[in-house]
Amino acid sequence: MVAIAIVYFSGQGHTHLMAESLATGVETAGGTPHLLRITGDQIVNGRWQDESILASLNAADGIVFGSPTYMGGIAGQFKCFIDAASATWFQQGWKDKIAGGFTHSGSPSGDKQGTLLYLAINAAQHGMIWVGNAEMPNPETGVNRLGSFMGPMGQSYLDMSGAPAKVEPGDLESANLYGQRLVAVANKLTS
Repeated sequence: MVAIAIVYFSGQGHTHLMAESLATGVETAGGTPHLLRITGDQIVNGRWQDESILASLNAADGIVFGSPTYMGGIAGQFKCFIDAASATWFQQGWKDKIAGGFTHSGSPSGDKQGTLLYLAINAAQHGMIWVGNAEMPNPETGVNRLGSFMGPMGQSYLDMSGAPAKVEPGDLESANLYGQRLVAVANKLTS
């Protein structure tokens, strides 16, 4: 059974909801998802530290990176994680694993493409095989409504009232279908 690690940071809960939908898609396709949430508490003296997360990533068949888009790029907390994973890069520990990414922001564009490109470049530097989003935009279902083929994008207008995070159903379904695709690609590569 293919194991897909979903490593992500979520500041307001939106990216977390997308990660959960992606995990559901992995399960639907017969894979085993591992949700690994990056938190600010894991950053000590400016350096990210969590050996159990790194061990889970090293054991997985594929890794999906998720971060909200803040000011046109990844969240600072997620950047600390990526910097800490450079030790794995030196050993080429993720070479030939499949990789993917997803993001969320408060506006329809929000420059989310910059976040996905950063995640793809990071994966390429690790020697990973990037799997993009293959869903055509569907205005009826909302799947891939933002037209992203690098990976799923979500968008929710910011609610400053303190209400629980909500993500458009089509964006969640896009993440679900992406999880299914990642398992299908991993199965092809491992058979």
